Amino acid sequence: MEKNLIRLLKADEIECRVSMINERGLSLLLYKDARVDQRILDETFGPFGWKRSHQCIDGNLYCTVEILNKDTGEWVSKQDVGTTGYTEKEKSQASDSFKRACFNWGIGRELYSAPFVWIPAGKVSIQEKGGKLCCYDHFEVKSIGYNSDREISSLVIVNDKGSAVYELKAKADTGNKKEKESPKQNQNKVLQESRLSKEQMDSLKAELGRTGVAMEDVKERYKIQTPETMGEELYKKVMAALSKTKSAA
Repeated sequence: MEKNLIRLLKADEIECRVSMINERGLSLLLYKDARVDQRILDETFGPFGWKRSHQCIDGNLYCTVEILNKDTGEWVSKQDVGTTGYTEKEKSQASDSFKRACFNWGIGRELYSAPFVWIPAGKVSIQEKGGKLCCYDHFEVKSIGYNSDREISSLVIVNDKGSAVYELKAKADTGNKKEKESPKQNQNKVLQESRLSKEQMDSLKAELGRTGVAMEDVKERYKIQTPETMGEELYKKVMAALSKTKSAA
């Protein structure tokens, strides 16, 4: 099944949603919808090469996505749980659990390497309605590039007038920096992932201060409740994304 490498998302398959808004500007969250997952599964494994099912466990809706291993004839499954949206609870959980299960197969995993996208107030139309700030501008990904590690290296987002409101320029690709670890090193790493150190939390807060990114944005993107317990691997992803994020100044 390794030959069926999940391809990277195209620009027109990525959507933008306003995550947080204040008088200084707004932040955008990049995401994909379930139709993109279905299309990539079809083109990668064939319409008869995958299937999905849902199960309710302890009141939560789970989705299992199974892929047919044509070499062995076995179905290989990966599962994840969905979260509830503001409307249409059951439909929201079903869609979210499906997208999360597809993420486990690698579809859209590169979105976690995106910078935190902040657009200053001067480039958007922010209004006050009912005592709350809102923005009705439409944003879309104009172009996107990846490095050899399948991480986002360049990104251009435009508004509904076609004007660029955010741009991340590509840097020189230094190749895959990941090193293989021994089983013992992996075991020690897992044992250390239960909680971040004070130094790591201080570094995270310093990067949030530099970029102006709110902790709520981090929690929403990575679906975490307490940053202190996010784990070493996820911490590195968050810090890598912040390092690509422009300074608030």
